[in-house]
Amino acid sequence: MRGFIYSLSFKTYTMSHAFVREDDEQWLHDIPTTLNALINYLTRENNGIRVYEKSVQLNKEGKEVDAMSNGLSYIIGKDGKWEII
Repeated sequence: MRGFIYSLSFKTYTMSHAFVREDDEQWLHDIPTTLNALINYLTRENNGIRVYEKSVQLNKEGKEVDAMSNGLSYIIGKDGKWEII
């Protein structure tokens, strides 16, 4: 009769917490009110595909409206935070 020897070894792998963060979500109203911060945020939200500014216009109140390549327009609202219009 032949005998078989099985060797089972179990390894436990852990990931560094430096790379895994829960609730790492950032909201539009949380980012600084600079165009660079907006572009970086939108690019992250777009799975790393670069979002860029297509045009800038002034609305009736004289505030800048930034039209972005993702098809949406953004403005800094009355509360001093980014908003989608």
